[in-house]
Amino acid sequence: MARIAQADVDEVKARTNIADIVGERVALKSAGVGSLKGLCPFHDERSPSFHVRPQVGYYHCFGCGESGDVYSFLRAMDHLSFTEAVERLAGRIGYTLHYEDGGAAPETSGRTRLYQANTAAAEWFRGQLATPEAETGRRFLGERGFDAGAAAHFGVGYAPQGWSGVRDALKRQGFTDDEMLAAGLLSQGQRGVYDRFRGRVVWPIRDVSGQTIGFGARRLYDDDKGPKYLNTPETPIYKKAQVLYGLDLAKKDISRSHRVVVVEGYTDVMACHLAGVTSAIATCGTAFGADHMRIVGRIVGTDASGEVVFTFDPDAAGQKAAVRAFAEARTSGLQSYVAVGPEGLDPCDLRLNRGDGAVRSMIDTKSPLFEFVIDQRIAGHDLASVEGRVAALAAAAPIVAEIKDAGIRGRYEHVLARRLGEDLREVHREVQRAGARTHRGDTSASPSSRAAVPPSATSSDVPPHGCEAPIRVTMSTLPRTVDAALERDALMGVLQYGHLLGAADVDEALALPMHVAALDAVRQSIRAQPDRTRIGWASTAVESVREPYRSLAVELLTASFPALTEEEATASTRALARRLRIRAVDREKTELLGAIQRLPADSDEGRRVRLALRDLDARRRALAEEV
Repeated sequence: MARIAQADVDEVKARTNIADIVGERVALKSAGVGSLKGLCPFHDERSPSFHVRPQVGYYHCFGCGESGDVYSFLRAMDHLSFTEAVERLAGRIGYTLHYEDGGAAPETSGRTRLYQANTAAAEWFRGQLATPEAETGRRFLGERGFDAGAAAHFGVGYAPQGWSGVRDALKRQGFTDDEMLAAGLLSQGQRGVYDRFRGRVVWPIRDVSGQTIGFGARRLYDDDKGPKYLNTPETPIYKKAQVLYGLDLAKKDISRSHRVVVVEGYTDVMACHLAGVTSAIATCGTAFGADHMRIVGRIVGTDASGEVVFTFDPDAAGQKAAVRAFAEARTSGLQSYVAVGPEGLDPCDLRLNRGDGAVRSMIDTKSPLFEFVIDQRIAGHDLASVEGRVAALAAAAPIVAEIKDAGIRGRYEHVLARRLGEDLREVHREVQRAGARTHRGDTSASPSSRAAVPPSATSSDVPPHGCEAPIRVTMSTLPRTVDAALERDALMGVLQYGHLLGAADVDEALALPMHVAALDAVRQSIRAQPDRTRIGWASTAVESVREPYRSLAVELLTASFPALTEEEATASTRALARRLRIRAVDREKTELLGAIQRLPADSDEGRRVRLALRDLDARRRALAEEV
């Protein structure tokens, strides 16, 4: 594949706000002037250690060490090649890319073509919903309370009953059978390829950025022997365990309200949004799992009142789904609830039968997921008998024991005691026993094995005999001295606000060697940059720092700088640079004072040193008086 011109790569990066791209996947909050933070998308965490610096176009996680620019973020999150990441962002801002041979950027990269094929198919399906054949589909939607406006808002379309409708339409647009097969739009049979979706209402499934990555389709006709709902198969861009329908529409309200509502189907998402519950999403043909929880957890954010509300049918399948959801929700740090409609109505039927207000009321009258799961655990036991109550307590106690907060755990012991009609002390003892059993199961390794390998390590984490683990220099490993603190803060200010400072402000300070070798390595890389007004200069400087000091440079670029405003930050950086220059003057003066003790007062050398000391005093006064 031809290489995109570097000027285009730089221009697209300069025109893209990294906070917008990261913010689609992570709830970001202010972390000081010019800094944002949120839960890291690269590892599980409860407290935010993932920082984004929009003005320098860089991110860094102080927990796991992941860092990079907007291109590396997209590549990691969406498994794109570098070219695909540039193409994605260029398309987002409407920028025409050019390759180094001077031609326009060809749109032939694999993943890019899959996105384009799905987008083209979505547009074609939408157009088909207006055709005479789609009357059955329009009636299906209308019977569920969705008019043409609602269908347009969610991009709902119709797949005709023929075998090659979308295939023929996309072939006319230049897509090949292989590309459509890879996108999941076609299926392969003994007689060749044919449309996967036929005679169905079709919902486009989009990723968090709004790009169509697949489809969900509902059967309409009695002679269709396929499943009631048919989804896109696994493709390079569609992974059902990581896809949530409606997230592209709901993400802003989820982040703003710190609440996500998880429903069971496409029509339920539509009903909720139209009723005003605009934080509703749904899984796509799979149970709500750990990957889904991590995705919504990052968008909900770290607010103490963050909520995930599940809606389940009150039947056996819904009860099983609640227990599975509980297993994921209890590790997320979010408050988890269950909302069940009156008479078991799902949001779509509830809106149709009782109006928008009933849907909102259903969500508002949610109950804690713990209580719901406890009720499921004790259901089926004969609570009128001693044996039944003992069995129910044994079944429910492990659920309560898993609650980490002692105060909340105690309140749920009261709930369980009331449900069973048992003495609170006996419930408490059983919960403690259940917790002890779980703890013993987690720490069953022998003392010798625990001594050999730390609990958080695997065999691959332990370096071979005679080898040392690689050194990782970070801000936390710097010496705790006044000099180290001055050098650290000065470099942090230059990296983050150097584009706002003139050469006279910092060049002289950057020419002075630093006491700490790691910080001096960063200084040298900064000084080597020819133009600190250029967009992206700081990330280039960081990436050129020699190992093992690069991780330190990344932290200096992304850590919170102690200032309340940009003006304060630039003034502080100038002051820090001035202190470095004053420090150099003081050191030179100390050396001369030591020399003059060894020289005769009336010697030419002694007079020269005294004059030099006088000049140094004048320089120091001038530096101290600089504003």
